[in-house]
Amino acid sequence: MLRQIIGQPTEAQKESRPETPAPASIADRLPVLSPTPSAPTQRASNSFNMTSSKNVLANDVEIKGSIKFSHDLIIDGKIEGEVISDGSLTVGENALIKGEVKTRSVIIFGKVEGNITVAERCELKSNAVLCGDISAGTLSIEEGATFMGQSSVGKKADSKPAGGAPRPQTQP
Repeated sequence: MLRQIIGQPTEAQKESRPETPAPASIADRLPVLSPTPSAPTQRASNSFNMTSSKNVLANDVEIKGSIKFSHDLIIDGKIEGEVISDGSLTVGENALIKGEVKTRSVIIFGKVEGNITVAERCELKSNAVLCGDISAGTLSIEEGATFMGQSSVGKKADSKPAGGAPRPQTQP
């Protein structure tokens, strides 16, 4: 009677229950793949494309010297030296770069101590600290970013005089 109250099965109920089979192992549940000799191997689909990948220097990396790269690079470590590229650079939150940066574009979340020259866009995010000059096609500075230096934004100035239209010449 007590077993019925607390919900435990009685001996008669235990005997009438069918036993459930043990669960199949993982190996038993995997599909069976049979290699076909006529099917070509697909190595190209398994390999990754280096041209679209982003390279990462983690926060425990410290480099003294110049860095040159071709595509995209994310730096979250410390660099003491010049960073040169035709690609895009992202300076992570933990990053510290002491040196010149010359790239196509740059996004700064961390700290840079040195001049930045970019062909396209320079972005200073809200926690960014830049102590140096910027020369860029476009410049974006979020609220909270620290920028100590001078900026030159837009296309480079022509060699024409800054007055605009030439002055008319008077004849004596």
